[in-house]
Amino acid sequence: MASTTLGTLGAKTKLHHGRYLCSDVPFQNLLGSAEATNKAWRERSNQSASTFITSPRAVASEISTTQRQDASTLTYNEKMLANYVPIFVMLPLGVVTIDNVLEDKDTLMKQLKQLKEAGVDGVMVDVWWGIIESKGPKQYDWSAYRSMFQAVQECGLKLQAIMSFHQCGGNVGDIVTIPIPQWVLDIGELNPDIFYTNLKGNRNREYLTLGVDNLPLFNGRTAVEIYRDYLKSFRENMSDFLESGLIIDIEVGLGPAGELRYPSYPETQGWAFPGIGEFQCYDKYLKAEFKEAATNAGRPEWDLPDNAGEYNDTPESTEFFKSKGTYLTEKGKFFLTWYSNKLLSHGDQILDESNKIFLGCKLKLAAKVSGIHWWYKTDSHAAELTAGYYNLKDRDGYRPIARMLSRHHAILNFTCLEMRNSEQSADAKSAPQDLVQQVLSGGWRENIEVAGENALARYDSAAYDQILLNARPNGINRDGQPKVRMYGVTYLRLVDELLQKTNFEIFKTFVKKMHADQDYCQDSEKYNHHLGPLERSKPKFSTEDLLEATKPVEPFPWDEETYMSVTGGGGGLLSYLISKILSLFK
Repeated sequence: MASTTLGTLGAKTKLHHGRYLCSDVPFQNLLGSAEATNKAWRERSNQSASTFITSPRAVASEISTTQRQDASTLTYNEKMLANYVPIFVMLPLGVVTIDNVLEDKDTLMKQLKQLKEAGVDGVMVDVWWGIIESKGPKQYDWSAYRSMFQAVQECGLKLQAIMSFHQCGGNVGDIVTIPIPQWVLDIGELNPDIFYTNLKGNRNREYLTLGVDNLPLFNGRTAVEIYRDYLKSFRENMSDFLESGLIIDIEVGLGPAGELRYPSYPETQGWAFPGIGEFQCYDKYLKAEFKEAATNAGRPEWDLPDNAGEYNDTPESTEFFKSKGTYLTEKGKFFLTWYSNKLLSHGDQILDESNKIFLGCKLKLAAKVSGIHWWYKTDSHAAELTAGYYNLKDRDGYRPIARMLSRHHAILNFTCLEMRNSEQSADAKSAPQDLVQQVLSGGWRENIEVAGENALARYDSAAYDQILLNARPNGINRDGQPKVRMYGVTYLRLVDELLQKTNFEIFKTFVKKMHADQDYCQDSEKYNHHLGPLERSKPKFSTEDLLEATKPVEPFPWDEETYMSVTGGGGGLLSYLISKILSLFK
């Protein structure tokens, strides 16, 4: 267990349990004894963590054998189905308009049927807070989304719903603008500190600062209570779709772009790739919390950083991120630990509330982590640090997130699956492949499911092949489930360009390869996706438990290329033999 020291621990993370009456589950006291409950589970987790450190391949094999049917009783196609990775497509950002109208249902139905014919498993959609609760506090209108969900169901597709508590507009790929509710913005006019703020005092109205998570500033409600009430209303108003099995996961928005991060690189404030971004903790609430944490640590003279540069700086141009810079000092480590712990606590508390609300439903919760791949090859990982991911060569910033998600039985959804290192500008010191390998491996080490999506629109075979490689890093296993496999992939997004004839033909081949050359399979049990009733979150982790997950370990091995290429056909005898031969030398 890691010791608690000034520079490595920072503020204690405060996580909470509570009570909730669920229609599917008997009324129960959900507090319990957090320390006494599940002690054996924690011991097993610690044991498995040490196994991961010593033998990544051995553990990968152990993961792949869980819940696997006796291979001798399976047909060839049944064995191949164990390699099946479901593919979803993200619906257009404005499929429901800002006026809460499903404008062109006929066109949507036509497009959904095209996806279904292509073998796509389902779709993902943003369910915008700024649309649903736009008329006033607790005044929810789900009618347009109910109509849209009905269309998805009629087309025989599954649905992933994103609870989008952020503004649409201001991020890469945003082509429509959907602000957060006006009544919230009105409160912000009187009290702008409810928004994330940079050192210069610029406010970001994209998402509420986590500094107000537990402050009753919104007509008597806290921010977390606003999110909780919204989720509860969704559960009540979409109960028929939940019970029918249409909705298979709920991705809970935890920050800008729906991602668990700070809004460190906003294009609306002038950021451009590959700028390092800026810390976003200068609202009065987070400033007060940091001062309290520093005082409690015996360093009341410490303030928030004032030497970390501006949005479009490079690491070496700043005192904080340069070689031997502030980030390596005791003060810098204390700040970065506090900054990242606040983000972790924010996600944990909201997911805990989400778990109570959807308890007993046959679905999974999910949370999205951003793929900040620029400056990954530098010592300071500056762009990741400003976003709240305290990730360095000697410190894993992502596995603590995966460990937190594990207690809520949640999926880690990651981005930039389509990117290759060789495609990136050398000036950006970018390494998306290394980043994906690290993050996915961290999720598998914590025994959680990992999913992902592309960051940018791509229609070429090279991008699809890279996604296929990440979906099955060690290729196809013709004897059953592969050693490691992503839980699912979501393609961004459904637009006319995707459906253009040539692009769509390539996409259909990609879907087939994601399915391991098997036909669409409606029964997820056949590819070992067991979707049982959501269980209650496990006891919270101590800060020491989370710190233990920061110890760097080698990621799982990745093949150089996918053996099921969109262009090469893959899956043939030759590529199978080559993969077997190469595996002997790994």
